[in-house]
Amino acid sequence: MSRLVIVSNRVPAPTKEGAASAGGLAVALKAALEQRGGIWMGWSGKSSENDEPGPLSLTEEGKITYALTDLTGKDVEEYYHGFANRVLWPICHYRLDLAEYGRKEMAGYFRVNRFFAHRLAPLLRPDDIIWVHDYHLIPLAAELRQMGFKNRIGFFLHIPWPPADVLYTMPVHEEIMHGLAAYDLVGFQTDHDLENFAGCLRREDMGDAIGDGRFTAHGKVFKGGAYGISIETAAFAEFAKKASSHHLVQRARQSVKDRDLIIGVDRLDYSKGITQRLDAFERFIVNNPAHQRKVTYLQITPKSRSEVPEYEQMQRTVAEQAGRVNGALGTVDWVPVRYINRSVSRPILAGLYRLAEVGLVTPLRDGMNLVAKEYVAAQDPEDPGVLVLSRFAGAARELKKGALLVNPYDIEGTANALARALNMPLEERQERWRKMMDHLLVHDVSRWCQDFLDDLVA
Repeated sequence: MSRLVIVSNRVPAPTKEGAASAGGLAVALKAALEQRGGIWMGWSGKSSENDEPGPLSLTEEGKITYALTDLTGKDVEEYYHGFANRVLWPICHYRLDLAEYGRKEMAGYFRVNRFFAHRLAPLLRPDDIIWVHDYHLIPLAAELRQMGFKNRIGFFLHIPWPPADVLYTMPVHEEIMHGLAAYDLVGFQTDHDLENFAGCLRREDMGDAIGDGRFTAHGKVFKGGAYGISIETAAFAEFAKKASSHHLVQRARQSVKDRDLIIGVDRLDYSKGITQRLDAFERFIVNNPAHQRKVTYLQITPKSRSEVPEYEQMQRTVAEQAGRVNGALGTVDWVPVRYINRSVSRPILAGLYRLAEVGLVTPLRDGMNLVAKEYVAAQDPEDPGVLVLSRFAGAARELKKGALLVNPYDIEGTANALARALNMPLEERQERWRKMMDHLLVHDVSRWCQDFLDDLVA
């Protein structure tokens, strides 16, 4: 069996066996690496400032070698904060108004990908299978091909892929498409993303779908497919069941008393629709006075990319809006919105998911959204909560038979969905939950990982 080499912008630190902090993706990729043996390479998260980065930091753990590299301050600013997060991220989330183009940042993005390729090259063997992850590293395969590597190389995009009219606003869209054509397999979260990609190829006669999941572009033939990422469903369900007895979860239960709990968990990002969600919750309370003082909305939103001005501004905006809603609706013994602006450990989150009557997951645009899947997996089968889910999350493609799908831009519609969720009969809740859970038990993160690797080596 060939070794597996995984390359991602950030690499999870090696953890003790069964560490609760590890997310499903890290667990699945680590399991694949342990099965095949191999390397996980990426940025250390550290900057060497003005000095050239030192040699790769190599850490052995069983059959896995973790290979980390520092980046210069200029690299971090241009590649990471610049092109990746101020151009690719907003473009892929359909936010043309937030994309900030700069030739310096574009050059830095391609330069750092070349740097990654040169750092990875000495570690590679001719039969290694290489799996590259996410938008930070799209040009990596093209750089490796230019150096003469003929390995099987796959790429998986964790965020949405936009239609041609959106992508083509980016000055280097052709170079990005050329970079994707250098892979043997390009994976997307949903069939909609895959259709958008095919449309981008056709629009300027760059290439086209040629059947059987294959594409041609820039003189290359490669495969493309939809591989919806998932969670370790059965393990997370057991995890949540145990976590419900955690003392902090019990304290949360006591603090909401006999009130229903609505939970939202998101990284602070403009793609998550948090301000629209607060508006919808306020509208729900105003439209349904019977629920006043009988429901609590808990929004957990850790800080994100605070070095980027848009995120700093958004942090202020969300906090002010939560305060405004509480000021308008709250009473001396009822705070409608609890807004937490820091990370909460995974065991506590799992217990809170199980405690909540409603999971409110309403991004404006999301590649998948694993919170939706974790919320479903965490539920008590005898008395499950209801998932209210944006139709613009990739998860809606899989969970539409059980979730209440909403348009997050439709404040009134989302408010009505909250009312329906909180008043839903037990039998309907169980039926909806069962459909989603049965799907997630089959299509878990291990299946996602295996399906992608099987197609890459086929």
